Amino acid sequence: MLVNTEIKDRIAYVEMQNADHFNCLSEQMCTELIAALDEAYASECVGVVLKAQVKKGVWSAGHDIRELPLDGSDPLGFDVPMEKLMRAVQDVPIPVIACVSGTVWGGACDLCLSCDMIISAHTATFAITPAKIGIPYNASGILHFINQLGMNKAREMFFLGTPITADDALNVGLINHVAEASDLDHMLETKFLAPLRRNSVVSISAIKRQFRILSRASTVISAENFEHINAYRTRVFEGEDYQEGIKAFLEKRPPEYKGKAADLDRPQP
Repeated sequence: MLVNTEIKDRIAYVEMQNADHFNCLSEQMCTELIAALDEAYASECVGVVLKAQVKKGVWSAGHDIRELPLDGSDPLGFDVPMEKLMRAVQDVPIPVIACVSGTVWGGACDLCLSCDMIISAHTATFAITPAKIGIPYNASGILHFINQLGMNKAREMFFLGTPITADDALNVGLINHVAEASDLDHMLETKFLAPLRRNSVVSISAIKRQFRILSRASTVISAENFEHINAYRTRVFEGEDYQEGIKAFLEKRPPEYKGKAADLDRPQP
């Protein structure tokens, strides 16, 4: 088991426990996290706290690169486990709070943004890194960042792939509160969980559902634009740079990218 769930006083504490592999969002990890969310809702919890065992300062390293496809299929298609997990976090009808005590990379950053609230230690950092590996991120993930951070900060995070500090994340609205690592659990309980337990879970559940519906309604794009996005993404994950990025990561060496931006404009053979 990669995930441990403990229910106490109407709160489900869900902890990723694969620190030796930096809590990568593998298929098994995603499946177990989804099951934990289902258990929390079935147990009539009023909220979920997502935590992680930390090793070498890493809360989660994001997508398990070893599971990315190399056969030309979409690495972030609708039905891949990590995408199912994002939707499960967004759709479970009770609040999910990410409690971050280390560095957050790639898809794990998107996972945090999929949660309803985020608190973190001062030492936490956040980075979204598809460009480092040559992955064409999907539109739903990019929209998470645009809606939460605004266009310019989202561009900075995606284009540069460098971590931002907890204080910076707080300033741009990526997270809700920052505390010293030693005070994180106390802040979680006093500022978040105690008020949550006192409030009407029926009201909160209805409000969360409305947030989800309204966020989807505000991001409707035309079928033509959707096809345009997918055409760009397909050229990336079918290209050589995508293959090189994954191989370089697995071989623990810097990637040697040779693709050109103009490659996206050339007609398909």
